[in-house]
Amino acid sequence: MTHTNGFAAGGRPFRAVTAASEALLVLERFAIGSLMALLTGLILLNVVTRYSHVPLYWIDESAIFTTVWLTFLGASAMSRLRLDFSMTILTERLPPSAVKAMRVLATLCILGFGVALAVMCWLWMDPVGIASAGFDAREYGGATFNFLYTERTQTLNWPSWVVYLVMPLFALTLMVHSAANLLEDIGLASPPDRSGIGLSNAEEVA
Repeated sequence: MTHTNGFAAGGRPFRAVTAASEALLVLERFAIGSLMALLTGLILLNVVTRYSHVPLYWIDESAIFTTVWLTFLGASAMSRLRLDFSMTILTERLPPSAVKAMRVLATLCILGFGVALAVMCWLWMDPVGIASAGFDAREYGGATFNFLYTERTQTLNWPSWVVYLVMPLFALTLMVHSAANLLEDIGLASPPDRSGIGLSNAEEVA
């Protein structure tokens, strides 16, 4: 076991973070596969019903929401696997120590974005405020002019906040994943071995 700044790499607190990240990654992989299957089914159903001249008006909106959730969950998983897009025009010309520093900086930026998004979602969805209003959406909207909980989707007629839940969920998973990546970048945790589950490229995520 290696040591960095007096801490054992892979110590219990740090292992807890990486273990939580890996558990989330497993759930995300299952969710991504399920959403891809659902999206494929919706598209095929849309083709069949339109060809049969009995189109279902709610399929388009369902496919859009499925794509939105798939995008956010996929982005979260890709960030943990470090398979997201990156610009290397600068880092590939730097010495190894500078490359490591830039990698830590980039991971810190991702973590900061996750925290900022979580704060925004907290202020926007205001769980304390809606609870204080007795979960009465109309009363809460009239008092705060935040009509998030009174809005409904156009064709499915679902509460809009249910669809928007993917944003705070993404913020949470992104914070956990970026924290795990950061611990690995600074040497406080060891990268996990994923050779047994075949997660080495973007195509294997689903």
